[in-house]
Amino acid sequence: MADIEKLRRNLENRYFETSYFETAEEAAEYLNGKIDGAVVGFGGSKTLTDMGLYDMLKEHNTVLWHAKGDSKADVAKAKVYLMSANGVSENGEIVNIDGTGNRVAEMISGPDRLYIVIGKNKITADLESAMNRAHCEAGPKNAQRLKFNTPCAAKGDKCYNCSSTDRICNVMVVLWRAAKLIPEGTEVVIINENLGL
Repeated sequence: MADIEKLRRNLENRYFETSYFETAEEAAEYLNGKIDGAVVGFGGSKTLTDMGLYDMLKEHNTVLWHAKGDSKADVAKAKVYLMSANGVSENGEIVNIDGTGNRVAEMISGPDRLYIVIGKNKITADLESAMNRAHCEAGPKNAQRLKFNTPCAAKGDKCYNCSSTDRICNVMVVLWRAAKLIPEGTEVVIINENLGL
């Protein structure tokens, strides 16, 4: 069982802001209240989709998401960016894997404000297990969900270190600290439910 207080303390020591909610519904209401009248970019995320955040925010923001037909270049111009993470260690390291690099690039620079939304299932004991979760658990399941033509998508069970052009794990980013090029800060929104893959 994850130690949420330890995680929050360690994230805050690494210059991330944190917030905590018991349910996805409470977290969605919080984000819907905080983000208003903004140009918002969405990273591909089953967590955000399951929370219904796109439709909620679209009511009073301009929301851009390549899965809805917006270009990745336009999404990258958003001032607020929402995404999830593939793994977060209790020590405060945040890990994401990406196929093209567009989503993980937003973790480093681009938006003025970044929100990383995670369910408790994304929390691991240490960096090694967070990286393993990203690479060997979340990567194959996401490749399967997206119907990619990769060996891992066939079963959704593990990484086969393939050379497919659909490979989902071309880029891995680890945030040891909040990126300095996000001027209004990065907030990790922690939810006490299993969300996403």
